[in-house]
Amino acid sequence: MKKVRMATVWLDGCSGCHMSLVDIDERILDIAPRIELLHSPLVDTKEFPENVDVVLVEGAVSSEEDREKAKILRERSTLVVALGDCAITGNVPAMRNNSSVDSLLRRAYEENVTTESKRPTEVIPPLLPTARPLHEVVKVDLHLPGCPPSNDLIFHAIAELLENRIPDLTGVRFG
Repeated sequence: MKKVRMATVWLDGCSGCHMSLVDIDERILDIAPRIELLHSPLVDTKEFPENVDVVLVEGAVSSEEDREKAKILRERSTLVVALGDCAITGNVPAMRNNSSVDSLLRRAYEENVTTESKRPTEVIPPLLPTARPLHEVVKVDLHLPGCPPSNDLIFHAIAELLENRIPDLTGVRFG
């Protein structure tokens, strides 16, 4: 049996969706033999691979780096799944959208510091003017709502995708 080539990506979010994924617990043993995990914050891969069957994407698109990652993962993946409310709506990262990038950086790196105030010029990727949901940047094939989505929902979705079925999410709500 051919394994499904799977990846997970963490953009601007809290990692709660990945924690829910890990919280599948022993049920992971039911699906692990059918998956080849190619890329994830849970493994040490640096570059997003080619020919991914399914990618689960957590978080909003808030920086130039996030936007580039989203475009690459869309080009290299058959099925893109927005994992959680930040990827679907922008959620908490989008709370900054009423402020300018300059005012955010001033508040974080100048007004709120107790030692030397200095805006970073390295490591921190340049922020976009607003945090956007994933589908506003790339085509998304499936949305798994929740903050975070429950481990049961994530398991159900992965199990269905492994059977080449789009999961029925009737009745699943945000939050």
